[in-house]
Amino acid sequence: MENVAIFDSPGKGRGLKATKEFWPGDVIFSEPSLSAVVFDSLAERICHSCFRRQEKLQRCGQCKFAHYCDRTCQRAGWAEHKQECSAIKAYGKAPNENIRLVARIMWRLDKEGSVVSDMQLTTLDELEDHLNDMQEDDLKELKVDIHNFLDYWPRTSKQHTIDDISHIFGVINCNGFSVSDQRGLQTVGVGLFPNLCLVNHDCWPNCTVILNHGSQSAVNTIFHSQRRIELRPLDKIAEGEELTVAYVDYINLSTERQRLLKTQYFFDCTCEHCTNKTHDDMKMGGREVEGVKPTDEQVKEATDYCFKMMEKMDKARLNADYHEVVKICKQCIEKSEPILAETHIYLLRMWSTMSEVQAYLQYFEDAAEYARKMVEGYTKLYHPNNAALGMAAMRAGVTHWQAGLVEVGHAMICKAYGILMVTHGPTHPITKDLEAMRVQTEMELRMFKQNEYVYYSMREAALKNKPMSMLHEPKSVEEGIKNLFHRRK
Repeated sequence: MENVAIFDSPGKGRGLKATKEFWPGDVIFSEPSLSAVVFDSLAERICHSCFRRQEKLQRCGQCKFAHYCDRTCQRAGWAEHKQECSAIKAYGKAPNENIRLVARIMWRLDKEGSVVSDMQLTTLDELEDHLNDMQEDDLKELKVDIHNFLDYWPRTSKQHTIDDISHIFGVINCNGFSVSDQRGLQTVGVGLFPNLCLVNHDCWPNCTVILNHGSQSAVNTIFHSQRRIELRPLDKIAEGEELTVAYVDYINLSTERQRLLKTQYFFDCTCEHCTNKTHDDMKMGGREVEGVKPTDEQVKEATDYCFKMMEKMDKARLNADYHEVVKICKQCIEKSEPILAETHIYLLRMWSTMSEVQAYLQYFEDAAEYARKMVEGYTKLYHPNNAALGMAAMRAGVTHWQAGLVEVGHAMICKAYGILMVTHGPTHPITKDLEAMRVQTEMELRMFKQNEYVYYSMREAALKNKPMSMLHEPKSVEEGIKNLFHRRK
């Protein structure tokens, strides 16, 4: 942690600043979790040690709740699970993820003290819990969790005061970090990283955070590397400059970001992009054609129409009625696309959904067209090294390749690879996947340029021998990359 120092950030309280210069691609610091747990809803599908998704998992023979890839993962996770295992058995069931996380944290602190490593810059006692700022409904949920925690907490473990327990619940409520699966594509759990809690928010940050799962594949656990977050710079960072990350997605309007930050993290954002409402006009604007813009009334009417159609689309998607989703999206796009700007966030949402669902239904050419429009819009709104832009470009590249548009597909994959090399680094599984895609599409592109007929003949023959399998079903109604920190819903 010699790369950073704690300082008093004006108007924000404590923060972290760089003690030397950094460039995109560097790792400013990495930090293992104090503790982490799998979500209740995914407890049987995600390994409780390495957080990887597996088809078949082995269940803990004692508590019948924890699941692991194999005995190697079970041994690696035993230190965290040991006390939890007997507590679940005694309680008769597994409590919710918040209670499980608080219990794991308290067991570790009881065993190792408030500072668990030389790299830790702050104790949990020094972190804000914002209990006094919580809404009445949230406080009621907190009281229920504390009541259930006291029933769950073993009498043989060290006993703690209600204030101490409440504080840790408050800390994870506003500082719990979303833990993704091994590909970084789905949030599967929540963990606590004390040093990361010191990094303040900015809507246009100079850093990003990714989760690196490390390696737990070796039979001997001495060769395992820990699950950890990595703080990476998006731009050149000067010595003494404050390090910031975005707690919420920049695609939201400034007023919506400020509302989310106030209700979820209990502060008023006064960053430059919120103060100046940067890009808000583009996110809700009209399409200009040959110098002619639609009227404000036309833009408002199209915006309101899109909002209503998005509600219908989300309902159809939750019901897995994907042909109805396509029908709703097409109807909305046909009416609003001539009026709304290509950076309008509702139109971007429609394009994103259409590209994903059409790819799932294997209408790849249509999916590629919508994915291209989505990336073009994102490029005008997001920071050039934003992870959401990189993931969108990756999806667009794969969709174009599936449609046989290898030239555009290769360009999109290269764009995504360049971004994710900054945000995720070369050793992250998704970057490795992208590198393999880049090499393959580059080889196919050379073949395509030499002889288009031969390329398409070989492609068609390959697909006949091994038809494209149905893509994974679209799961999430939410758009793009999730918020940085986890909030219980």
